[in-house]
Amino acid sequence: MPDLYIVATPIGNLEDITLRALRVLRESSLIAAEDTRKTIRLLAKYDIKTPMTSYYEHSKLTKIEYILSYLSKGDVALVSEAGTPGINDPGYKLIQEAIKRGIKIIPIPGPSVVVSALVISGLPTDSFTYLGFLPNKSGLRKKLLETVRNQSATLVTLEAPHRVKASLNDILSILGDRRVAICRELTKIHEEVYRGSVKQAIVHFAMPKGEFTLVIEGKHDKPVPEMTDEVEKCLITLHNNGIPAKEAIAILAKETGLSRKELYQKWLELKKSPI
Repeated sequence: MPDLYIVATPIGNLEDITLRALRVLRESSLIAAEDTRKTIRLLAKYDIKTPMTSYYEHSKLTKIEYILSYLSKGDVALVSEAGTPGINDPGYKLIQEAIKRGIKIIPIPGPSVVVSALVISGLPTDSFTYLGFLPNKSGLRKKLLETVRNQSATLVTLEAPHRVKASLNDILSILGDRRVAICRELTKIHEEVYRGSVKQAIVHFAMPKGEFTLVIEGKHDKPVPEMTDEVEKCLITLHNNGIPAKEAIAILAKETGLSRKELYQKWLELKKSPI
């Protein structure tokens, strides 16, 4: 009996596809694609002529039977709009139905924006919770964030550009000013990874554009270090005592837990004003 292949495709850069994925796409009898416009570009780049059918959120109920019936003729490759099928897309429904009918399902591993963002975030990767897209409405968003407020695992979520600032404000309100890595347009021309606190990220992304993946530090018993008036006074004292910037910053980084980058920025700010 033919197989259903779950084929991971690039999240941006079309070169991020495995040799095995290309072979499966060529040899399958049909490609079921969430976004045929994007998949056509991929197939054209690698000169793949396999027939394709659309399979997206609003067509899944009518297309499932067609795709499953096609499996009597040959293998079918399922691809999502980007990345690994079955995560935040209609692919999981097709996979569920295929399992019920005893169809063999074969994963073709590859790109995932969730894993890509997590491993470059600089935050712990040994345990993480994926939240998918945060709810559109602030009330529901805050309710979801409350459920993970006390988790020590790193949190990963997706967000649309027009909701990034509102979501960051709700994250600040519910989770506090934690460390975050905001990943934008991963693997694309305008790729950006911003690392800092939630408050800093809110200021940085004044006019957010592109596709966002938010990686948020889990809860820790140790409070997140903050730049306080006391720390500023220590910087001033060290400066007035003739301690070099590098040495002063090393001392305070060890004592306060603040990053050397943040301390150095504050050192430069203080130097501009009389200290």
